[in-house]
Amino acid sequence: MNETSETRSVVVEREIPHPPEKIWRALTQPHLVEEWLMKNDFKPVVGHRFNLRGDWGGVLDCEVLAVEPNKKLTYTWNFAHEDPAYDLKSVVTFTLTPTSTGTQLRMEQSGFRPEQRQAYGGANAGWQQFLANLEQVLARMD
Repeated sequence: MNETSETRSVVVEREIPHPPEKIWRALTQPHLVEEWLMKNDFKPVVGHRFNLRGDWGGVLDCEVLAVEPNKKLTYTWNFAHEDPAYDLKSVVTFTLTPTSTGTQLRMEQSGFRPEQRQAYGGANAGWQQFLANLEQVLARMD
């Protein structure tokens, strides 16, 4: 059985008028990550295990899988839940590509199983909000 064909991904792409280095700081500095995403104990080090703690009381168990400064960041995004529809084991990848006016930011969260329609829909809406928050944080940064 091929699992990849049975899972779906949420993909959000945005053209952001800031250089990759600035966006990278917002993606990797814990105090900035807290401003646009969630409270965390993140470090941009492969193998580092960390938690994202949501205002809704949930805790995501994460592990950094890949770090390519100013280019790519990948980590697991796992949420343990008794209900299989919400018991999520996924991977989030941010890809930064320089453009003439800033950066193309691509976020992909992969690993949603077919029975996780609600989680998939929630992630789709959630990432739109998270990335809108990220753009606000970037606008305030020096």
